[in-house]
Amino acid sequence: EVQLVESGGGLVQAGGSLRLSCAFSGFTFDDYAIGWFRQAPGQEREGVSCISPSDGSTYYTDSVKGRFTVSSDNAKNTVYLQMNSLKPEDTAVYYCVAELDCTLPHVVDYWGKGTLVTVSS
Repeated sequence: EVQLVESGGGLVQAGGSLRLSCAFSGFTFDDYAIGWFRQAPGQEREGVSCISPSDGSTYYTDSVKGRFTVSSDNAKNTVYLQMNSLKPEDTAVYYCVAELDCTLPHVVDYWGKGTLVTVSS
């Protein structure tokens, strides 16, 4: 059974930092890249970041470049999203996903349940 479980969301002031974790099971890094999507209230889901440990490739959407960093711990089957210099517009539910690779368009096979990030001004 495939599972992706996010953790680390919460409330933070603008300019602060959070680190999200995604622990997955039921597949390996050889099978999928791990991505992060987010959905703000009233908006569509957007792809934020992705990492493919099998070839080292990463992806960041323009609005988070220079502020967010994605990394992986292959031994723990865990991916992290370090989010710095957070802005109120980063407020969203963040989802961990298993996707084909880190190229566009995103092709997602599995979704986690999400973790809420709220950035106060």
